[in-house]
Amino acid sequence: MPRAMTKTLTALLVALSLPGVASAHAILIDSTPAIRASIPAGHEAVTLKFNSRIDRERSRLTLIGPDKSETRLPVGPNGPPDVMTTSSDLAPGAYTVRWQVLAVDGHITRGDVPFTVVAP
Repeated sequence: MPRAMTKTLTALLVALSLPGVASAHAILIDSTPAIRASIPAGHEAVTLKFNSRIDRERSRLTLIGPDKSETRLPVGPNGPPDVMTTSSDLAPGAYTVRWQVLAVDGHITRGDVPFTVVAP
């Protein structure tokens, strides 16, 4: 094999073996309450865990109640960089936590966590 071709092939193999730059959006990987869970009425802690760090100050959580009313929930300022927390008092009914996060890569992602609150 000619020397120039060997160098080119070696350089190509080295380039392919290097890790790529990650520019993925923040993806929800776990939540409490879980998606489509049934939980007892009362004071409920809400925790959303993502696959990457998020900017809490520029992210938001909205609680959609059984009557379709929307309440913005405060995001806890502390904790791991890939987790958002809040809490709320919940009566029986169908709820959704709507989340919008700004990942540290600059991308905004959104999603919903529907769940049901049942009488204790």
